[in-house]
Amino acid sequence: MTTCNIGGGCSPDTPTMSRHDAQAQLKTLHADWQLSEDGSTITRRIAVKGFAKAVYHANLAAWMADRHGHHPDVAFGWGYCALSYTTHEAGGLTEIDIACAKEFDGLLA
Repeated sequence: MTTCNIGGGCSPDTPTMSRHDAQAQLKTLHADWQLSEDGSTITRRIAVKGFAKAVYHANLAAWMADRHGHHPDVAFGWGYCALSYTTHEAGGLTEIDIACAKEFDGLLA
């Protein structure tokens, strides 16, 4: 497993965002990103046609995660791929998660 290499990496000392800051950052992302009730996770569900395209999106997320060493939770099936970002080591949402979500959005644009 690759170590997180974004913004100095992830650690228990990586600062997490307040819910207010997370909501502000959410506005900089694709409109499909949603903030969890507790403010610790962002999730985007992408609707696609068929199963293969769902797998392609999951593979894109895996490729990006391997490059950065920061891994989202990924779920996919016929017609959808869903990504969820949180920084497990820090115990919540961080700037690293927002940066990864922005990059993923850019790859899909």
